[in-house]
Amino acid sequence: MKILVCIKQVPDMESKFKLDAAGLWYARTDLAWRMNEYDEYAVEQAVQVKEQFKDADLTVLCIGPEQVKETMKKALAMGCDRGAHIADDEVWAKEPFEIAGIIAEFARGKNFDLIFTGMQSQDRGSGQVGVLVAEMLGVASVSTVVSFAFDGTTVSAKRELEGGVKACVTVKTPVLITCQLGMNTPRYPTLPNIMKAKKKELLSTPVAELLKVDKRQDTARMYFPEKKGGGQVLEGDLGEMADRLIKILKEKTAVLA
Repeated sequence: MKILVCIKQVPDMESKFKLDAAGLWYARTDLAWRMNEYDEYAVEQAVQVKEQFKDADLTVLCIGPEQVKETMKKALAMGCDRGAHIADDEVWAKEPFEIAGIIAEFARGKNFDLIFTGMQSQDRGSGQVGVLVAEMLGVASVSTVVSFAFDGTTVSAKRELEGGVKACVTVKTPVLITCQLGMNTPRYPTLPNIMKAKKKELLSTPVAELLKVDKRQDTARMYFPEKKGGGQVLEGDLGEMADRLIKILKEKTAVLA
């Protein structure tokens, strides 16, 4: 059995973000980096399947500059067998279709039974990459999965819908799963496993060898939302405040027009 899990290195969301000089993305300086939170659930689920089926072979893939290898080492310490680093210093400039195309090109012909991705990345948040990879590979996909079971040939999953409703889905492999928050409890790598991860295979491939699709969208501009004015606090007699509130609603909104 062959398993692929795709991860992304993202800034810690508590970081203080600044726009880059071109105004197209955030500046990478002075940021703390970590594994995308959704991807941690994907790695944990992939490792659980590997533990369930001892013959399973688990590869972790990440696209980005040399620094993403540090995040990949965490996935290796969690239990992945090897790392596939797609070297790309300009990954931030690639839109979801291109990212999916790179992953699909890597996976094509390798006969992965299961592919796990996070539901979305915390920085871009498109939620498109996983399902696009499945479409490009011609395999089934189940998105926003919060519960997962696997018997070796069939996946039984619950996927999150609107309003707290969940859909129960069964699907034969090969299949791609996008993982939602709360799907499991990601493990903390132990010190012995961290040491073992340093000896595991982690090979780099230039992105030019795998990027076979053209981009379908461009980022025109990125900006912080404009700050809005503060609220108005009314004080005094209840009757007077009610009259003032009605006057404000008539003058500044269409509520009582």
